[in-house]
Amino acid sequence: MKPLVTTVFRWQSDVMSEQEAAIRIGEALGRLRRERGLSQAEAGARIGMTSQGWSLYEAGRRAGLFRPDMQKRLTAALDATPEDLMLLAETPPSPAPGPASAPATDGAGVQSKGRDFEPAPSRTIRRERYRLDTDDMGPWAFAGTIIEYEKDRQPKQGGGAVLQLRDGRLHLGLWQGSDDRGVVVANTGGTQTPFSWRDILAVSAVTARIEPE
Repeated sequence: MKPLVTTVFRWQSDVMSEQEAAIRIGEALGRLRRERGLSQAEAGARIGMTSQGWSLYEAGRRAGLFRPDMQKRLTAALDATPEDLMLLAETPPSPAPGPASAPATDGAGVQSKGRDFEPAPSRTIRRERYRLDTDDMGPWAFAGTIIEYEKDRQPKQGGGAVLQLRDGRLHLGLWQGSDDRGVVVANTGGTQTPFSWRDILAVSAVTARIEPE
């Protein structure tokens, strides 16, 4: 079997662009994950990555997809190998099923309910709260303020973010961004603090600040 990097760059030079290759590899990663019956959050948690971080790889929006070490890390979360990923990436996905037949109607032309028509599942929103015990984020939030946050929701740039750390702590900061190595948050004074994905269990967005009465 050819080395992984050789295979990837054969796609780029002879068949498709780098972006197209990234999309193809990301789709293969998603297929592997679904075959294992895992959600993006579950797969990411196995390697200290958030569901948002994992989804960016499946969307082909991370350059790390071309790095053998990152391919090894991602596939390890799925009990697979980089070779499995590349083989699946070179295999076209099964064609989508054809359009469903027209639904039956009653005599008045009203569509009847059938087994082929099911509502799409809704996303479960999980919100939690905790009370600040320091003034480190003043004047944005002082000690006693209750912070409400939505788990696994991507914070907005400059917005409040809650990091759930592996040592059991919650860290509140203003979201500065993320990359393959981890995330960066800042306090209200502008001091930035980086965190490695290895130390993070979940990233959540602050949805409310409730001042003490």
